[in-house]
Amino acid sequence: MMKGPLTVIRKGIDGINWVAGWLLAALLAVMIVLIAWQVFARYVMGSPLAFSEEIARFSMVWMTLLGAGYAFRQGTLISIDLVAETAGPTLRRAVIVLVTLISMVFAYVLLTQGWFLASRISYQTAPSTGLSMLWLYGAIPAGAILIMINGLALLIDQYLGDEPAARTLGQAEPTE
Repeated sequence: MMKGPLTVIRKGIDGINWVAGWLLAALLAVMIVLIAWQVFARYVMGSPLAFSEEIARFSMVWMTLLGAGYAFRQGTLISIDLVAETAGPTLRRAVIVLVTLISMVFAYVLLTQGWFLASRISYQTAPSTGLSMLWLYGAIPAGAILIMINGLALLIDQYLGDEPAARTLGQAEPTE
């Protein structure tokens, strides 16, 4: 009865992750280009760029926080899965749900405190680029939102009895 709407929600979340994956790839590309250009400018041309390190640092922070949410859904975050490996299917599902809920609570704390921090520091500007520090600290609530959204998808996976949520605790995907 509820499987239809939950499947639609999960597909929407997978769409968000598709966009997040491309955003992560773009941030990595920006970082690579800027760092390579910085090395070239410093050692070949003898005059380093003032802004490249700062933008690369901003990109790395965004990649880290968005990447955590993306990796949460993919099941590629580091985890201790001794209980999940040795438990039966019912206990395994309970552990996955519990870990997901705890992670979502942590993400909520990150969201609220990250937003508080970002709003308090938003009037400050970065020294080289002049960008508002909101652009840097905004990565905290953005990553937290992605973690919470993906936590919802993992809970939906468990409710529907789908196997991808088992990847949350480091389980390999089943092979047939």
